[in-house]
Amino acid sequence: MNLNRKITALFSAVAVGILVMLVAISLYAFRSYSIASSTAHVRTAAEMVRVHLTEAMIHGVIDKREQFLDRLMEVQGLRAARVLRSTHVNEQFGAGMAREMEPDEVEKQVLADGHARYLLENELGDAVFRGTIPFAASARGRPNCLQCHRVSEGTVLGAVTIELSLQELKRSALFTVAVIIVTVALFSLLAIFAVRRLIMPVGDTAQAVERAVQRALRGDFKGRVEKRTDDEIGKIATETNSLLGFLDEGLSRITQRVTQLTGRTPQHDENQLEATIDMVNSLADAAGFKQAIEEDESKTEIYDRFSGVLLERFDVREFSIYEAEGSKQLQPIAVDGVQGAPCRWCDPQILVRSDMCRARRTGHAVNGLIEPGICYAFHPPAEGGARRHYCVPIIQSGTVGSVIQLVVAEERAPALVEQAPYIHVYLREMAPVLEAKRLTETLRDSSLRDAMTGLNNRRFLEEYMDTLVASARRRRIPLAVLVLDLDYFKVVNDSYGHDAGDAVLKALAGVLKRTVRASDMVIRFGGEEFLIVLQEADAEAALKVAENIRSAVEQMRVQVAGAVLQKTISIGLSMFPDDSDTFWQAIKFADVALYRAKENGRNQVVRFTPDMWSGQGESY
Repeated sequence: MNLNRKITALFSAVAVGILVMLVAISLYAFRSYSIASSTAHVRTAAEMVRVHLTEAMIHGVIDKREQFLDRLMEVQGLRAARVLRSTHVNEQFGAGMAREMEPDEVEKQVLADGHARYLLENELGDAVFRGTIPFAASARGRPNCLQCHRVSEGTVLGAVTIELSLQELKRSALFTVAVIIVTVALFSLLAIFAVRRLIMPVGDTAQAVERAVQRALRGDFKGRVEKRTDDEIGKIATETNSLLGFLDEGLSRITQRVTQLTGRTPQHDENQLEATIDMVNSLADAAGFKQAIEEDESKTEIYDRFSGVLLERFDVREFSIYEAEGSKQLQPIAVDGVQGAPCRWCDPQILVRSDMCRARRTGHAVNGLIEPGICYAFHPPAEGGARRHYCVPIIQSGTVGSVIQLVVAEERAPALVEQAPYIHVYLREMAPVLEAKRLTETLRDSSLRDAMTGLNNRRFLEEYMDTLVASARRRRIPLAVLVLDLDYFKVVNDSYGHDAGDAVLKALAGVLKRTVRASDMVIRFGGEEFLIVLQEADAEAALKVAENIRSAVEQMRVQVAGAVLQKTISIGLSMFPDDSDTFWQAIKFADVALYRAKENGRNQVVRFTPDMWSGQGESY
């Protein structure tokens, strides 16, 4: 029920209530008035009868009293009038006339106690008021009743019963009440009509505001409220329209800007307000995500945090994160949230032939959600039902640095299509951070690596030495330190130039890397001097490795302009912590052994012994 109907119903109920109370009060008033009026008439008629009977007795015409009663009956509204004699009168004067019949129960009570009684009765639909008035003997006044009647003072001599018809009075009362009802009803209708004229603009404006608000809750702020009056209600309509217009314009501008940021196109049938709120929340969450990953130390931590976003915020449980290695390889970073897991959703050939990956090759998103089968490299396992995928490349320095692959069951593809723009926001925030981390790692790696040979440099050793030593002590494993130096390397530079010298150093670096394990450290210590740290190797094993290196270098042939060079190498060996409690001292001891090898004729391996040390306890 709207406001207009409620107000109309309220005023109608009030009017009906007033009408009902007015009728009830009127009927009660008329009844009370009728009873009071009838009582007065009955008392007057009874007094007239008493006076007539007294006068008739005085004048000796008491036997003519019946004629008086007959004439009295001609009074309009008087239905009956009769005289009752008490037993005292009958005993003194004898029985009365036939009309002075035996009293009924009410009349007997009046004759007995001398109190008047009045009754309102309904006889055959006619309202009748009956009153029985007693006549008491009294010596006061004229005539003196005790002169004729031998009774004591106050004795009831008789009574008069008068019956009045109230039918005419009743009709008059009902007519009057009817006139009142009609008058009040007409006035009420006029009042209700006037109220509706005043209230209707309020109700109509309220309904219009309600409809506009309902549209606004659905994201549509184009609803307007018609201005019906020039008072406060009209002002409400005007201000409401201004507010809706402001919100509509503001939401449109916000939606336009947010759409530019997210790339998501609003749908005509969706709640624009809720969609905009979702997009703004996504932008805020993505900004928080970017702030968090900017403080991460490595790209691995960033990928791990993004995996958490896919799992927790977007409920994507199946996905792969690939990182490009060189121009032809892809490395799986995380698969289904597991770091370092093997390739699962694609042909493993993409790991060695990255051009098979459509996103890697084109640098564009591959939407297998809408176009299944667009990428031939997508090979999900047969178990688990049909799958669809969405692959997004992350561009770094103009090339694809990473590929994010999202995989969902076929029935969830439409939901992921809706989520894709929000995921793009995270990827857009993540891309520059990944690029910065990549550049930082590249710079860091270049500062720790020898540019010509590709080996780690002395700075790398200085930075990681504490970690290396702590690990060796914790695991209680020995470290073998080899210091190597090419024999007569200066002759190569002097005779063939520095380009030939560089070629020899590069070839030597290759031999050293091939001869030792991946866990061992090969370092260009400076010039033609190299250092190798063998982990978990005792002295005997270390000597064997050193000898293999010496032999491999001796067999090495380096083609330079106009000549083939063959070089030898001298190697000094010491053990940590057997030979020294400090790692740098162990390096010094290996260097001492190297010089002993040089002194002994070069092209040999020399193990450090305490008698070689002449530093008088000096530390390196």
